[in-house]
Amino acid sequence: MTTTVPSDAIPSAPSSRPTKDHSKAIAELKAQFGDRLSTNLTTRQQHAHTMTWLESQPADAVLVARDKQEVAQAVAICNTHNMPVIAFGIGSSLEGQLNAPYGGLCIDMSEMNEILQVNSEDLTVTVQPGVTREQLNHYLRDTGLFFPIDPGANATIGGMVATRASGTNAVRYGTMKDVVLALEVVTADGKIIKTGSRAKKSAAGYDLTRLIIGSEGTLGVVTEITLKLFGITECVGSGICHFPTVEAACEATMMTIQMCLPIARIELLDTLQVKACNQYSNLTLKEMPTLFVEFHGSTAGVQEQAQIFNDIVEECGGSDFAWDSNEEARKKLWHARHNAYPASRALRPEAQALSTDACVPISRLAECVSETAKDIKEAGMIGPIVGHVGDGNFHVLLLVDTDNPDEVQTAEDLVGRLAKRAIDMDGTCTGEHGIGQGKRKYMAYEHGDAVGVMQAIKHALDPNNILNPGKIWP
Repeated sequence: MTTTVPSDAIPSAPSSRPTKDHSKAIAELKAQFGDRLSTNLTTRQQHAHTMTWLESQPADAVLVARDKQEVAQAVAICNTHNMPVIAFGIGSSLEGQLNAPYGGLCIDMSEMNEILQVNSEDLTVTVQPGVTREQLNHYLRDTGLFFPIDPGANATIGGMVATRASGTNAVRYGTMKDVVLALEVVTADGKIIKTGSRAKKSAAGYDLTRLIIGSEGTLGVVTEITLKLFGITECVGSGICHFPTVEAACEATMMTIQMCLPIARIELLDTLQVKACNQYSNLTLKEMPTLFVEFHGSTAGVQEQAQIFNDIVEECGGSDFAWDSNEEARKKLWHARHNAYPASRALRPEAQALSTDACVPISRLAECVSETAKDIKEAGMIGPIVGHVGDGNFHVLLLVDTDNPDEVQTAEDLVGRLAKRAIDMDGTCTGEHGIGQGKRKYMAYEHGDAVGVMQAIKHALDPNNILNPGKIWP
């Protein structure tokens, strides 16, 4: 691979956008949908906010859709007038996926939030895209089943499909690509198609379901999702342990996976991240590299897993491993982990947050994390590291004074080096955040000529380029 990562590795969203008159499309949408179509600036800005430092770029109008037919009608109108369409769930994406650099229509899916069908015998559920993961699990609480994908934020299922979400449970239960059985999708011309069924497998034709998963709204608008569910285990045990170095913690993680220990969660927090969580969540953890772990199974099985893991911890130089099956203690622990983002921001509240991630083969994890930590320290930046290390994925939250051009350039260079480092280790520039606007310039370095194949698919399915344009592609 000869392509190089450009020096301006984090492309900021442009401050101005190409002007195009969408007044005819808006007038037709207004006639169709009345007051549910809003051109109010505040509403538009609320639907374009980003959770990182990329500049917000609001759409020209926002439509709150109530069903798939309305989504199809709106997309068809936009396609006729070459007006961009951006689907909105809850607004928790991190790479500018919700921005509208060319204007257009934002379709708010939050009112499409019905759980349509639970099939307990088949361990499946069908939902609308506005259902959130917490809403779904609350609904399932009396069935003995649960939905395992947990990206931290209370994201919508539709948004999780779009970004191929992952999270803390991925080491055992996989990512969205592993739990989605079928989708209903509105195509660029306003047609409604289905991409699969509730059957566990199929050999009939192309796998359109996985083509749509992770496409970030650039190939279609998802209006219905059929998911796999899992049984709630008899016992859940959570615990923590400390290590003298990040490398030792990563070594313990690698050994855990290589021994096929069926661990459900294994999360790494570096020293700075532990300090941030202590301050933000009122914890008293030792401020040193720490693993948060969780085991699922029978009572005897969880005890056995914990004992094996304890042996691994000791072999890798770790200490103080303690675990408990108490639900309240477990929830407090994982609540603190899920609050890692605001906890990190509180370390430098006047700064903007640049959240980035990378994923490498687990055999290269210790090397990638340690080199990244060294790079951040040498650059004089504040950047806590936290990761779903059981599958080789970790996150860095750089806190940046965006009014200081030198500091901005330093942060951009750090993220560029991390992307190249991960790709060179046969990994990826993003394990779960997606590309959006923030990581477009890494695509050629990671995928080479395959980018052209992806773009050909995009053009075939969306010839007018109305579906979330300005995302993924350089």
